[in-house]
Amino acid sequence: MKQLLARLKPYLRWAILGGTLFFLAATLKKHWQEVGAIRLTAQGWGYLAIALAITLLAHTWSGWVWGWILKLFNQSVSGGWSLRVYLKTNLAKYLPGNVWHFYGRVMAAKSIGIPLGAATLSVVLEPLLMAASALMITLVGNQLDNWLLKLGSLAIVLLAVHPRVLNPIIHKLSRAKQKNQDTAEIDAVQLQRYPIVPLLGELGFVALRGIGFLFTLLALSTFDWQQIPLLIGAFSFAWLLGLVVPGAPGGVGVFEVTALALLDDHFATALLLSVVALYRLISVLAETIGAGIVWMYEHRV
Repeated sequence: MKQLLARLKPYLRWAILGGTLFFLAATLKKHWQEVGAIRLTAQGWGYLAIALAITLLAHTWSGWVWGWILKLFNQSVSGGWSLRVYLKTNLAKYLPGNVWHFYGRVMAAKSIGIPLGAATLSVVLEPLLMAASALMITLVGNQLDNWLLKLGSLAIVLLAVHPRVLNPIIHKLSRAKQKNQDTAEIDAVQLQRYPIVPLLGELGFVALRGIGFLFTLLALSTFDWQQIPLLIGAFSFAWLLGLVVPGAPGGVGVFEVTALALLDDHFATALLLSVVALYRLISVLAETIGAGIVWMYEHRV
């Protein structure tokens, strides 16, 4: 059974990516006239510039947080170093396999003497904390009035990132990433304390990404400020699925489809298509600018 799943895994990834892109293409074809009628005003361009700046800030902030994660494994690095490595490897997540940005960070960490085990566990723990943060924001922004259920769900998420729960998970995932290498060094490294500071950092990262999404929507349309929890919650869940669903490098397709499904009852489909397309462009542009700034810094005369 495991061998069959291993053989089907590459095809499953392509099936998911193909299915989501087909849905987006079909929806765009149905609403292309409405999408084409949408125009950006001067104020709209200003909001897009703000969205771009906030998204770039979010990626920059995430680079600092990765440095905090390395410190959990007793590896002290400067914030400037972790930021530069993070930004210049970020674009590699769009390559097939969705692991090359992690590989680049592990190799960069090894080049300055960080043990393989600590480097590998840091890049595995980072998306787990991101996922937990996105889920927490989703729960807070959910429209359910049952606060006991919300608080209980939040408590479960907080317990899920306890070292006793996380250690077996990150070790299993790390061994899978290093399946062709000796994993004894990885198994010897343990998360010793609750990752409260990196978790708060990743909460800030997801929140900044959500604010960037809000400004992208604001560039094309107005919305009721009471809808902000709904929008941030929907964004966080869509971003979470883009992070965890296999076969979608950088969450391409999965994020857009999920955002459309969650917000379609509240906004026009043509508007949402334009917003998710613009937000994807802004996100990639922010990552490209971040990598370009690092490249220019490292090659300055």
